[in-house]
Amino acid sequence: MSQHDLNDVPFEDLVAEMIRRLGDDPEREGMRKTPERVHKAMKFLTKGYEQDPAQVIGGALFEERHRNMILVKDIEMYSLCEHHLLPFFGKVHVAYIPAGQIVGLSKTARIVENYARRFQVQERLTEQIAQAIWDVVKPHGVGVVVEAAHLCMMMRGIEKQNSSTITSAMRGAFLEDPATREEFLRLATHRR
Repeated sequence: MSQHDLNDVPFEDLVAEMIRRLGDDPEREGMRKTPERVHKAMKFLTKGYEQDPAQVIGGALFEERHRNMILVKDIEMYSLCEHHLLPFFGKVHVAYIPAGQIVGLSKTARIVENYARRFQVQERLTEQIAQAIWDVVKPHGVGVVVEAAHLCMMMRGIEKQNSSTITSAMRGAFLEDPATREEFLRLATHRR
């Protein structure tokens, strides 16, 4: 198999070729703008590569003596499986125990978005969110739970419609103290 330099080929042309190879006509009426739409969609769905988590948090760290768990739960998450480029989506629950500073609540969701908007596997996504909070906020502990449905399991392969995957990542007090971990998991998974 020969190597081809595709760096100078416009993204839209690559999408049009993919459409052709899959058996459709990129020039037919309903498909004419599809290559352009796919390019815009993929840029949006992978915009996390252009962001640094420390910059996402920016100046939203505030001195605060609060010493108890802060939990932001049910953060909507949409990502693309790096194995099939199909979506996976669900909820993310992020908790931390401050060590002198807190982060603006919306910034927690922005960190989730930053890592979700990349080609991902759920396991790495969970770890990256936990590590970013750990590194930037410097709390006593961090806990992250991600619950997601994967279209790569639902639409193809095993085709199991009601399956979900749950991953967790813990740092500091959440890893070392079973009571703290249990409180977090109970609060994160409790349904209204």
